[in-house]
Amino acid sequence: MRGWWREITGLVLPVHCAGCGLPRSVLCEECRRELCGRGTRRVWPDPVPAGLPPVRAAAAYADRVRSVLLAHKERGALELVEPLGAALAGAVRAVGREAGQWGTRGGSAPLLLVPVPSSRRAVAGRGHDAGRRLALAAGRALRSAGRPARVAAVLRQRRTVADQSSLDAGQRWVNVSGALGVAGGVKRLWRVGGPVVLVDDLMTTGSSLVEAARAVAASGGQVLGAAVVAAPERTFVPGPDPGGTPGGGATFPGETAGKHLNGGTAR
Repeated sequence: MRGWWREITGLVLPVHCAGCGLPRSVLCEECRRELCGRGTRRVWPDPVPAGLPPVRAAAAYADRVRSVLLAHKERGALELVEPLGAALAGAVRAVGREAGQWGTRGGSAPLLLVPVPSSRRAVAGRGHDAGRRLALAAGRALRSAGRPARVAAVLRQRRTVADQSSLDAGQRWVNVSGALGVAGGVKRLWRVGGPVVLVDDLMTTGSSLVEAARAVAASGGQVLGAAVVAAPERTFVPGPDPGGTPGGGATFPGETAGKHLNGGTAR
């Protein structure tokens, strides 16, 4: 019935694939494969900021994937949340397996998915909270596959941060450092809810993931790693064995990194 109704509405209100523009398809099969059909990879920004947890990405942030993410986030194409959530769920599964939380035997322990927040102004401007929506979709996908996971949107922006489009990597880190806190009552959540996987749509410099990891750890939470839908292609480089950090956890030098804004928070 759903497919029939989609066909009828497509005749009245033409739909085009968010990735490539193919008519009468919200997301064509080829774009879906680009998004979540090629397996996850460890990603490393260059330079690697101190405190960055292991990060897994489902896809490279380029071409079709970039168009799909922007359509959902900036243009409110909410019908894309399920395939994007499936891609994010794949990255979360990889983090869980890598950390030994979700082994191939003996069942699965629960995980908490903690989305990196956007500013209230960004959420109001877009008309929806894209990060939280993706986290909830990923949680649904994981539970439907028998992986216990729940979303805990407990991170809060404690202060405003500057527009980062003109900032280099070091300036971005200074800009977001100390900007996040946690909601009240999280200590019990950390005790009973399981370890944390930070989730976001995109990683570029890694600064917001470092700040999110700091805020969770400072409040007593255990961060296993981070999962994102996409990362720039330049970050898909050979990395160390799981648990290591290339460059010994180098801090940001003053060089320009890829630019992506999410409510004023560098990704």
